This record gives sequence, C-alpha cells and structure tokens, in this order.
Amino acid sequence: MGAQGDGVAEEGGFVPFTLPGERVQAGFAGDRGELLELLRPSSHRAEPPCPHFFACGGCALQHWAHEPYLQWKAEQVRLALARERLECEMLPAYAAPPWSRRRFALHARRGAGPNEARLGYKARRSWDLVEIETCPISDRRLVEALPALRRLAAPFLEHPKSAPTLHVTLTETGLDVDVTGVERKSGGLSAPARRRAAEAASAAGFARVTMSGEVVYGARPPVVRLGPASVTLPPGAFLQAVPGAEAAIAADAVEAVAGARRVLDLFCGVGTFSFRLAERATVHAVDSAPEAVAALRAAVGATPGLKALTAEVRDLDRRPVLAMELKKTDAAVFDPPRAGAAAQAAELARAPSLQTVVGVSCNPATFARDARLLVDGGFTLARVRPVDQFLWSPHMELVGVFIR
Repeated sequence: MGAQGDGVAEEGGFVPFTLPGERVQAGFAGDRGELLELLRPSSHRAEPPCPHFFACGGCALQHWAHEPYLQWKAEQVRLALARERLECEMLPAYAAPPWSRRRFALHARRGAGPNEARLGYKARRSWDLVEIETCPISDRRLVEALPALRRLAAPFLEHPKSAPTLHVTLTETGLDVDVTGVERKSGGLSAPARRRAAEAASAAGFARVTMSGEVVYGARPPVVRLGPASVTLPPGAFLQAVPGAEAAIAADAVEAVAGARRVLDLFCGVGTFSFRLAERATVHAVDSAPEAVAALRAAVGATPGLKALTAEVRDLDRRPVLAMELKKTDAAVFDPPRAGAAAQAAELARAPSLQTVVGVSCNPATFARDARLLVDGGFTLARVRPVDQFLWSPHMELVGVFIR
C-alpha cells in the first residue's frame, strides 16, 4: 500500500481501491492505474459503508477492514520516525469512529434552477463535484443539515465566477458556517443575496454565517467546550476535527507534563490544550492568529478554577520563543501546522530548564524532523501515540512525549 492509500503494483504503478496481495486487472496511464476488474480479492477487503465512496475524493480506504487499515496507518508513523533514526514506545493508536467529525468543508456549484445549489466534495484527482447525500465520517447532525446547507449556499453563487466552499463546524450552540470563494472584484455579495442567505440561515436555526470572516448572519455566538472552558470561535478558526481525538491527545499531554509548575503552550489556537493544562499548572499560550488569542483570553475570565493563564500573539516561525526566555519553564507543548516547527524545536532543545516536551503533529514527516532536533539537543523520544482522526484517509496524526 502506497503512502496515499493506493495499492502499489508489483510491476510498478499505483492502483486506487486495491489492497496488498490482490490480483487485479488494471489500465495504466503512466504510473497511475485504474481498477478494471478484481480477479483475486484480499480477505481484508470490506464493503464500503458510503454510497459515494468510489466517486468521492474525500475517502481512500473504506474498502479495507479496520484492523489491517489501522495497523498500516500506525506503521506510517513508525516509518517516518525510522527515517530520522528514531525509535520509541508506540502506544495503541486512537481510532476515530464513524459519524464523529464535527466539521467539514463542502464545495457548492449551481443547481438545476437559478436559486438551487449542489453541495459535495471534489471527485478523486479532479475538480468535478460529487454531490453527496450522506457522509459516514461526519457527525449525523451535519449530515441532517445538508438540505439546509444547500439552501444557504444558493445565494453565494450569485456571481458566475464564484466557487463557494462552506466550512461548517458543529458547536454547542448550533452550526457555524464560514463561506469562502465568493467573487469580490465585482462588489461581493449583493444586499438581496445577503438577505436570502440570512433568511436561509435563520430558517435552519444556524448559530452564525460569515463570508471570509465577515458576518452575514448571527443569531448567537458559536461556542465549543475545551476542557473546563467555553470558548466562542472566531470565524474560520482551527479546531480539531473529532472531539474524541482532541480529548485523547489532550489527556496524553496533560499526563506527560504532570508535576510541571509552568508550561508553555505553543501554536495554542483558541486554547485546545491551554485550558486543560491550566487546571494543574501556570500556562503561557502563544499563537500567530490574533483572533484565536483574543478568543482564548476572553474565555479565561469566565472559567473558574484555573491557575494563571496568559496568552501572546507571536509568529513562531519568524520569531520563535527563545531558549533564554524559558529559564523558568518546566514543560512545553507544541502543535504546529503541517510544515512543522523546526525553528521553535531548535530553541526548545537549547532550553536546559525544560524537562518535558509534548509534540502534537498532523504530519509525521515534519514531526520526525523536529523530533531529531530535540533528540540531538538532549531529549529522549519516550513514546508516541498514532492518532487516526481522519477516518478512511491516508492522513495520520500523532502525539509524542520527549523527556530530557
């Protein structure tokens, strides 16, 4: 199985929807194959639970039984570490169940009528739209909202050059929708279109609708629960996709830094880990997004029982927290974007007061690169937990614990 979830043919080339050990007939264009006929199926082949699977580009591995699928994903983490000559204890992988994602991004295209819209995902390796009626990776409340989301999407297709994407998040107070991809050079959305969008959102009971951050409709603040805190999300804010995965990662981080008096939370976002850490230690949280930091700060005052929790806006790629700034810090948690945090990892490695570092990553390759910097600086990578948050995709996440 290749790293992107396509079977690797013995004669060379990649064939989607195949499994190790299978014999198939395939047609090739270069190194990309198309499955024509399944001649000898694997005993690990499973019936895909989604009717859109073979057309939709959202999932790649619904045809694989759960246990070998999860073992393969965990192995991708081990291989990424091995490329940097790193070994450690591998904890059991967290596996997100079906119907568990609290956010998805749907592309909108014009429907049959002038006030109708089609919603779905892009087709596999194509810009074509696959209209969906269900999505078994997503929370059922998101799926149930699909008809209302279609009605909401229609006004945003007012301009022929608009290609809207609806970024939908399920919150404690209702659906929060941020729409991107609307043509703005012609003046953006007209007043009548805004009114129709607001009416559709109101009829559906949505919490808020924004257009690239600008409020189009707001009935109530979209609130999420992060440990002991209730946080109002800024438009388009980053949030872990699966609440259960977030809780599992946070539990590992809190356990790892137990006993620390002062903890640094880097790339903190709206406080995914900050509030949980602050139940036990003094925390300083840092992120480059002003809106996220403002949301975190606003929630601090309304959350009783916390130790001191401060937050700072800072671009950690251009201006990482320096080793000399960490003289009184016992532990650090960092959760960077896919590009990783090489500059910041190098500074953490040079901070002698740090005894524990927790790395959370959505990219095993950049995590391994950053881990090598920490290990070369005197840390030991003690343990890693693979996290399968994006079910049936080749994408794998992890949380790792470093001890000096």
